[in-house]
Amino acid sequence: MLSVITSSKPRRRGLPAVPPPPPPLGRARRRAAHIFDPALDDADLVAARAALAQGRWTEVRELLSATGDDWDRRGHRIAVLARESTTTAWVDDWRLAEPESSDAAVLLALAAVQRARIGKKRPDKARDACREAAALAPADPTPWLGLLLLERDMGREEDVVRLFDEIRHRHPEHHHAHHLMVARLAERRADAGQDPLHEVYDFASWAAEQAGPGSPLAVLPVVAHAERYRVLATAGSEPPDPVASGHWTGRRARLAMKAAFDWWLEWGTPERPAHPRGRVDLNFLAHAKSCEGRPAEAAALFHRIGPHATPAPWSYPDRDPHEAFRAARRSALGTA
Repeated sequence: MLSVITSSKPRRRGLPAVPPPPPPLGRARRRAAHIFDPALDDADLVAARAALAQGRWTEVRELLSATGDDWDRRGHRIAVLARESTTTAWVDDWRLAEPESSDAAVLLALAAVQRARIGKKRPDKARDACREAAALAPADPTPWLGLLLLERDMGREEDVVRLFDEIRHRHPEHHHAHHLMVARLAERRADAGQDPLHEVYDFASWAAEQAGPGSPLAVLPVVAHAERYRVLATAGSEPPDPVASGHWTGRRARLAMKAAFDWWLEWGTPERPAHPRGRVDLNFLAHAKSCEGRPAEAAALFHRIGPHATPAPWSYPDRDPHEAFRAARRSALGTA
């Protein structure tokens, strides 16, 4: 299905998805509250990240060992740890102490990817690190996620598709990989306008249908609609204010929401455990409901999100995500 969708359109280079760095020391303290924490609601990850910043890599080793082959959680945790500026130095120590550790190799590889994405490391070195990690952990999709993150920004279309296939081969419902593919596909044909037949919608619907019952990929059509808005608004085909755009009130938006909104209602129950990136999906749903003009439904989502806002999609197309999130939440909760 993916090869059919991705083979007939002109290539477009991906847009960098790297979040802004933390503000420098000396800026007003209140700005610190505006930094989005990619760890979301993973308290164990937050604790291990703090330990690693102090050089205690054994706590990260224990965290990743306990994560096991929960591939979505493992990818989420490693990607968050890889963002930290001190990760490479301390995990180098870990690798020296345990040269056969696949966990250390994978974390080092994704740290190399992060540095390459912000121009602090050569991309070919990051690719080599990911391939080395993949050889040590052949069943793990996380090294391939690192390569996909890198090629999402700077790679050729066929490389992106090939890497996505490698991830799906190891974990067919990989959450982060599907989000990256939706964002990349949405960028094709930026001048096509509100095209209900755009391939990003086909891909999102196909992935949601292929996923098992209760899969968070049910939300993927909503993500596709938000990513398409980002592209259209950046190109000037949609207003920069998503609430003022008809993008969220048309038939395509209604179809996407109908397929996805009910998914979250049973999420986080004993029968359906919380997904490690579940707050990402809830932010996309709350954004869509806010733009659609459904404040009561948005309010329920904001309650579930709590303090765990995410930059996307509140930043789309070029907005202050903190202010956009606060305004939407204030409007929804005030109305409710």
